[in-house]
Amino acid sequence: MEISLEQGWVADLALHAEQEAPRECCGLLYAHTSGEVEYLPCKNLATDPAGQFVLDPMDWAMVEDLGEIVAVCHSHPNASANPSMADRAMCERSGKPWFIIGWPSAVIKRVDPSGWQAPLVGREFHHGVLDCYTLIQDYFRITLGITLPDFEREDGWWERGGNLYRDGFAAAGFVEVNDEPREHDVLLMQVRADVENHGAVMLADGKILHHLHSRLSCRDIWGGYWQRHTRAVLRHQQLLGAPA
Repeated sequence: MEISLEQGWVADLALHAEQEAPRECCGLLYAHTSGEVEYLPCKNLATDPAGQFVLDPMDWAMVEDLGEIVAVCHSHPNASANPSMADRAMCERSGKPWFIIGWPSAVIKRVDPSGWQAPLVGREFHHGVLDCYTLIQDYFRITLGITLPDFEREDGWWERGGNLYRDGFAAAGFVEVNDEPREHDVLLMQVRADVENHGAVMLADGKILHHLHSRLSCRDIWGGYWQRHTRAVLRHQQLLGAPA
């Protein structure tokens, strides 16, 4: 449906952005049966609300009872309304338009689902949206046509007794192997943690594709530091019979 920036919801979103600053505000637009669009503020459950938002699923369910959800909104405190890569990725997942308001400028930008994909190299880091595991997911989907399951995770899970990769690799279709890494293998690494907390994909040229916290995704030579910190080699079950 057509959503106009001339409607009253814009002022409600701006007020919410002002009230929540320097935290990101978030909320939903929904349509009444009359066609009128209204903004409903929602709770931001993110552990770092100044830099991201996690919309309360209970709020989403409540708004669905009021009418059709037509868009997701959030603010960028002390920043422009330009969408980040994480915004674009989550807009695609939601399947709905996103409206981003920069605060205090009150400029609003709209982002629509369009089939956008983050590049494998040079993507921004945003835990749970664009991180080392989502890079592995996207690599397998784009390169091999293999869909890997998602796992709910909070930033810093490895510091709270979690062992996400060890607990989940079998469910994702991987088995641990004892031979030298091959192209498409996943390498589990232990980086300043008590458990394996980082994953990389082995490439054909002896390099790895990976995405470190707070850095852009990149290719690196598998040797030295990265080889010393590798703790396991995983191979997807669909590739077990492939020639070395």
